[in-house]
Amino acid sequence: MWFIFSLMTALAWGGADLFYKKGSDSNDKYSHIKIIIMVGLVMGIHATFYMVIKDIQFSPMDMIHYLPVSALYILSMAFGYIGLRYIELSIASPIQNSSGAVTSILLFIFFTHELSILELLGIIIITLGIIGIAVLEKRAEDEARRLNAELIDKKYQIGFLAIMFPILYCIIDGLGTFADAIYLDELNLISENSALLAYEYTFFTCAVVAFIYLRFIKKESFHVFKERTRGMAAILETTGQFFYVFAMASGNAIIAAPLIASYSIFSVILSRIFLKEKLTQKQYMIIAVVIFGIILLGIADEL
Repeated sequence: MWFIFSLMTALAWGGADLFYKKGSDSNDKYSHIKIIIMVGLVMGIHATFYMVIKDIQFSPMDMIHYLPVSALYILSMAFGYIGLRYIELSIASPIQNSSGAVTSILLFIFFTHELSILELLGIIIITLGIIGIAVLEKRAEDEARRLNAELIDKKYQIGFLAIMFPILYCIIDGLGTFADAIYLDELNLISENSALLAYEYTFFTCAVVAFIYLRFIKKESFHVFKERTRGMAAILETTGQFFYVFAMASGNAIIAAPLIASYSIFSVILSRIFLKEKLTQKQYMIIAVVIFGIILLGIADEL
C-alpha cells in the first residue's frame, strides 16, 4: 500500500501547491503567516475529528515524543520562507526539491536496505526529473523577464548567504523525513495515528501562536471564511499529511520519500489543467520521464 499512499500524498500536495500559487499575494507581507494559520486550523480540526471517529487515545506527551520530527519540518519551512526574501523561488526550488534524495541516501547509509535495479532506477529518474522541471521553470521565468526588460531585484541577487537558505531547507527537510522513517518504519517508535495527531496538533499550536502575533501584535485583520483559496490549500496539505504518515510507515520509506517529492511534477500538471499555464515540449518530456520512473516503482512493488 506504500505506493498508493505515496501517490495520494504527491497528488494532494501537488494540489495544495496549485492553491498556494493562486492564494499567494506578493503585496501581502503576512501572506505566509496566514497560510500557516489556515493549515494549522484545518490540521487541528482534522486531528480532533479523526481522534473522535477512530476512538484513539491520544496523549499530549506524544507531541513531546514526536517533537524532533515536527521541529525539523517546521524549521525547514522557516528556512524556506526566510530564503524567499533573498532568493527567487525558481532558483531555490530545484535545491529544495532534492530533499527526497537526501532522505533515501541517509536511509541507505544508516540502515540495511537492498534495492532492486528497478527501484534504484526509479528513484534516480524521479529525482533528476524533479530537479529538471524546476530548472526549466527557472529558464522560462528568465526568458519572460528578458522579453519584458524586467530587472531582477537586488535582494534576489545570489550570494553565499542567500543560497544557503534553500540548501539548509533541503538538508533539514531531508533529515525530518529521515527521522520520520526512523520513528515510523525502521524502529517503530510511534504508531501512525499517534504521529499524525502529534504533528497536526503541533502545527495547530504554531497556528495559534501565529494568529496571536498577527492579530494582537501586528494588529492585522484576519477572517477565516474569506481565506477560501488558502483554505483549499490547507485542506489538501492536511490530506497529503494523512497519506504521508501511512506511506512512511509501510516499510518502504527509502523509496516512498523521493516518490512523494515528485509532488512538484503533479503541481505543474494541475497548473496546466486548471490555471491553463502553457508547458514547453521539454517540460512535457520531463513529466513523461518522471511518470515512467513512478511506473517503474509501481512495477517493482508488484514483483
